[in-house]
Amino acid sequence: MFPLNQAIKLPVYFYGSVKFKHLTGKITINAPLKKGMIGFGQAYEIMSRSKGIAELSLEGTVTFYGHVQFGKDYFVFVGPNASLKMGNMASLGNSGKIICYENIELGNFARIGFESQLSDTTAHQMMNTVTGEKYPMTTPIRIGNFNYISNRVTVLAGTKTPDYCSIASNSLCTKDYSSVGQNILIGGIPAKLLKTDISRDWEGEMPLMMKWLSV
Repeated sequence: MFPLNQAIKLPVYFYGSVKFKHLTGKITINAPLKKGMIGFGQAYEIMSRSKGIAELSLEGTVTFYGHVQFGKDYFVFVGPNASLKMGNMASLGNSGKIICYENIELGNFARIGFESQLSDTTAHQMMNTVTGEKYPMTTPIRIGNFNYISNRVTVLAGTKTPDYCSIASNSLCTKDYSSVGQNILIGGIPAKLLKTDISRDWEGEMPLMMKWLSV
């Protein structure tokens, strides 16, 4: 999926077994090429064992803007004509899922915890039973820079988050939160503003993140 001059630099590592369902799409790396800069199944979390169920289906366009990690047992689907963009040091945790039918964008350092999922589609056509109006099946998702998304979070179509946003465990995100401001904590079902003036200590963690997460 890469030109030879890029492929020989081995920018993508696969750790463990993976099912390649479709590889007819296009992958672009908009960053200096380095060996193993994109890791599928990379063991960067506390989980040390895998179920061996990782699956990758790429029919659309995937763009990486730097180092990216996918935890064990991931499921990534990018449909035809869809676009998935992942910023530098973006990640998807163990047993995480990305289902992209239109557009999903993760900013730089958008860190997504284990067993979380992002889906920009309803998967099936929904309609108003009175008027017959058919609702859109897809709406883009945009996760801001320096987002800390905890475990088992569901991010659905139309979700937008600002930079420096944290999302609590087991939350359901369904709308545009970007107007709430930066340095916020949201959470709940559906997610709402829980706290202001709060952020992960990105500056304090940066040396260790760059040391252990950059292959």
